[in-house]
Amino acid sequence: MRLLHFADLHLGMENYGSLDTRLGYSTRVRDYLSAFDQVVDYAVEQAVDAVLFAGDAFKHRDPSPTIQREFAKRIRRLAAAEIPTVLLVGNHDLPSIDARATPMDIYETLSIPNVHVARHPGLLQLDTRGGPLQVVTLPWLSRQRLLEPEQLRNPDPSAVSRAVAEAAAAILDHFTRELDPNTPAVLLAHLSIEGARLGSEQSIMLGEDLVMDPDELRVRAFDYVALGHIHRHQQITAHPPTVYAGSLERIDFGEEHEEKGFVLVEIQPGPAGTRRVAWCFHPINARPFVTLRIKAHNEDPMVDVEREIERRAAELDGAIVRAFIAVPAEREDLLRLDEVRRLLLRAGAAYVSQVVRDVDLQVRPRVELHDHESLDPVTALEKWLQIRDLPEERRRQILEVGKALIHAARSVE
Repeated sequence: MRLLHFADLHLGMENYGSLDTRLGYSTRVRDYLSAFDQVVDYAVEQAVDAVLFAGDAFKHRDPSPTIQREFAKRIRRLAAAEIPTVLLVGNHDLPSIDARATPMDIYETLSIPNVHVARHPGLLQLDTRGGPLQVVTLPWLSRQRLLEPEQLRNPDPSAVSRAVAEAAAAILDHFTRELDPNTPAVLLAHLSIEGARLGSEQSIMLGEDLVMDPDELRVRAFDYVALGHIHRHQQITAHPPTVYAGSLERIDFGEEHEEKGFVLVEIQPGPAGTRRVAWCFHPINARPFVTLRIKAHNEDPMVDVEREIERRAAELDGAIVRAFIAVPAEREDLLRLDEVRRLLLRAGAAYVSQVVRDVDLQVRPRVELHDHESLDPVTALEKWLQIRDLPEERRRQILEVGKALIHAARSVE
């Protein structure tokens, strides 16, 4: 049985893009759709047995009709290929009022074949080409849904966090008891796990995250744990594999060096304890982000800028770029930022985020003189040597040579 696990699409993000009037949405939305297409293409072409999406389909809970239409086109392809697809609801998909619909509820309302929306914790029984599959779903759960009002009023934040984790663990415990040990089982969850390395999402819902440890997640009851919410792809535990697929596209420069993609999981048939599980990460062609840090110390700083842009032209082609250019204060006016932008775009940059002039201000140490001291050359040299980080012998040699030069100059006068 082969499963495709991906997460954190965040469709609707428009930062570092511009409106494409031909399509009706931002060039960055086009990037996210391209990433999504690569996932769907692989699933259809390779005829995977099921697709598991671990939450955060959209940037926010009220995506535009255009964005919803584009998302639906891709889901329809999976449904038409008769691939069971589970859409987990993440924190970005969840309305502020529980009674309101999420953007994905429409698929459940219309009873789209092969598409399952998981807004609430539950146990799904999927019939796949590779055999039956059990999927326990744990969507984003707010504290308000898990705790009573008096528990939320507890002034100790750590006590509230523990109560939230315990409540979620109790929900999971209920569903894991219903699992058939002779059928492969997967946990599909949108949350944070203790010890996971955070990415750009670390500021999202700060203080509101549901954070659990692997034991609380009852991971040993499953063959594979498919996670979403944290954008950095990583494995948390090996037995069973507990894996964050990571986001499909780079959200910002905080994810500049992160590889993006999805996870392919293979579960061999057999009774509990004997099933072998293997997984691998499949990188996709995500939009590159590139940071340039240029030291422009030439008499004409634009010469250094052009040389560095030319040297890194292959990296810049198709990338979202920002540039920080260090330049001496006396040549600051020679650095033309608009021209730098033009050079970057001419080199193939898809978008120039910012060009920053970093003026290299040299702070010169001050020599303090007391009222009774004269500013004669020897005294000035002695004071200057006192503030320099030099070995004592070297300082003595310089002072001797300096005195000799000063004496020689006075003799000529």
